[in-house]
Amino acid sequence: MQSTQTPLLARLARLNPTVVFLATLVLVLVGLFAPGPMGGALLLLLAAMLVWLMAVTWSVQAPATRVLRLVMLTLLLAIALAKLI
Repeated sequence: MQSTQTPLLARLARLNPTVVFLATLVLVLVGLFAPGPMGGALLLLLAAMLVWLMAVTWSVQAPATRVLRLVMLTLLLAIALAKLI
């Protein structure tokens, strides 16, 4: 499994952190302001991508970082599910 993810992770590591942050911020804002189910689905898509990234990088993260990421993911999922209901 590691060998197939390495090229993708290498590409992600080369991305400009500011651009990634701004793109994620735009995605979250669009998800928050989009009407009901459409916004919830967009936020769930973002959460799925974050779950994948967290699963791949879990072993190299400090415990404090893991906790913070889990808290942020939980908040994102709660907001997404609230928009879907």
